[in-house]
Amino acid sequence: MKKIIAAAVLLTGLFLVLRSQPPVHYDSAVSAPAESAESDKIKETILSEIKGSIKKGETFFNIFKKYKLDITELFQIREAAADVHGLRDLHPGREYRIMVDDNVKVNSLEYRINDDSILNITRTESGFSAKKIPINYEKKILHIGSVIKDNLISSLGEGRENLVLALELSDIFAWDIDFSTDIRNDDSVKIVVEGLYLDGTFKKYGDIQSAEFINNGQVYKAYRFMNDGKAGYYDETGKSFKKAFLKAPLNFRRISSYYSRSRFHPVLRTYRPHHGVDYSAPTGTPVSSVGDGKVVFAGTKGGYGRFIAVRHPNGYETYYGHLSKIDKGVRSGARVDQGQVIGYVGSTGLATGPHLHYEMRINNKPVNPLSIKMPRGESVPAKLMAEFRSFRNQMDTQLASIRPPVFASAEQNNGLIKSNQL
Repeated sequence: MKKIIAAAVLLTGLFLVLRSQPPVHYDSAVSAPAESAESDKIKETILSEIKGSIKKGETFFNIFKKYKLDITELFQIREAAADVHGLRDLHPGREYRIMVDDNVKVNSLEYRINDDSILNITRTESGFSAKKIPINYEKKILHIGSVIKDNLISSLGEGRENLVLALELSDIFAWDIDFSTDIRNDDSVKIVVEGLYLDGTFKKYGDIQSAEFINNGQVYKAYRFMNDGKAGYYDETGKSFKKAFLKAPLNFRRISSYYSRSRFHPVLRTYRPHHGVDYSAPTGTPVSSVGDGKVVFAGTKGGYGRFIAVRHPNGYETYYGHLSKIDKGVRSGARVDQGQVIGYVGSTGLATGPHLHYEMRINNKPVNPLSIKMPRGESVPAKLMAEFRSFRNQMDTQLASIRPPVFASAEQNNGLIKSNQL
């Protein structure tokens, strides 16, 4: 009996000792699945990047073939993007980025549509999903001033963004100033404009908030103001800059877009009393309708050569002669919009060299289009005038602070001065 009791005590003690020890696992396979799952998770997050810029004539089909990506996935991606932005609509120089996993399957694709948005396509459980993502720029107010030397474009400095700024400025004043022929050396310009920055780096200009242009002693001021949900430019009294007719049929933007700066050809203008205005310009220079209207003649007409006549409201007609070519779709009875290209400078008919012959008539009587005064468009509504005056006064203060070509703490380049206002 004593032996049984002693054995029981010994077993109990041994049990208590073993219970107090930490558990020991001898089968490492138990933890292996957890490690494998974690490893797989890490692998899933490892993606490779393919990026570049679209080359002339290049398509995503070429890119997928080049990097040995699955063409079937490209077809799926195209279908997903169709209602957002077609993948066939590509432009040289635009950046793209493709993320692929270790099985060379596409995880996402991005394409920069323009300066303001990105096409983003991502893989989902059911395929691919596409959306357009706006580029969020940081906005700063910039002050720019320049004294004109030779022409507006070169006076605002080098680079694509300064070219775009010059064209935007010319569009604002296009009803009052012919930037191809009216500009004089020592004219001056002041601009208050948004500067758009990405990661602290200047990318492009935004909207011009206000501008002052002194042309041959005449001061023009424009202010950007929202009216009925639409932005427009107004003069100091609140009247719209837009008029029934542009100042000239050779639109500065069209000319500048047609010719590179290295080939830019000055336009010469000659007024012949009772006969209109001759614009000497290279063959092929785009010719724009100065106003909305209906084409009443488009074809060949005697000494005018290739000729277009446009009838506008209130008895006005404008003539465009010696054209080298009439634009497609411009024919008798067609409607044309102000600024629309209708033809191209030439030397057809009785012409000694390439030029545009331009006439304006009122009730079939010739008038001098250079001196005729056109009323401005609609004014800022009375209920918004107090707001407009307040904005105008703010802009006037900023414009007055710009003193080209000398301006404190400014970057100077060929007479161009620029400063930042946060």
